[in-house]
Amino acid sequence: MIIIGLDPGLGTTGWGVIAANGNRLSHIAHGQIRSDARAPLPERLVTLADGLRAVLAEHRPDCAGIEEVFVNSNAQSTLKLGQARGALLLCLAEAGLPVDEYAPRHVKKAVVGTGGAEKEQVHAMVATLLPRAKSAGSDAADALAIAVTHAHHAATARRIGAAA
Repeated sequence: MIIIGLDPGLGTTGWGVIAANGNRLSHIAHGQIRSDARAPLPERLVTLADGLRAVLAEHRPDCAGIEEVFVNSNAQSTLKLGQARGALLLCLAEAGLPVDEYAPRHVKKAVVGTGGAEKEQVHAMVATLLPRAKSAGSDAADALAIAVTHAHHAATARRIGAAA
């Protein structure tokens, strides 16, 4: 199964693609989609959508995991993040991909073992699990962590389904 993980952001969206074969995970690709902070919001959303469509066309994932929106003290930032996330979700839906959403604490717990893990711990664990994944920035590492989380959840769901 090919999984894409997304760490949405209006300025930078991280993406990571992995293959999951049972408990075996392997890195395929990862990167960032950047929008110009000086461009109007609609143009920035198109940049994110076009970038994701290109990644989807190249890697043809079977499913996707995306980070949920977290609410911060700046309502305007939260709203913009939600709009970026909406553009990405639209692209995933257009591609016919099933999508699961994960809270940041859930990703940390799945990858490191504790929901209070620091970003550096998450990135170190991603490097351990996917040794061929060379760093391409924090957003891409976070996206790989989301893909790993999705792989773990999909494997658990398959085991539960098989047992039932």
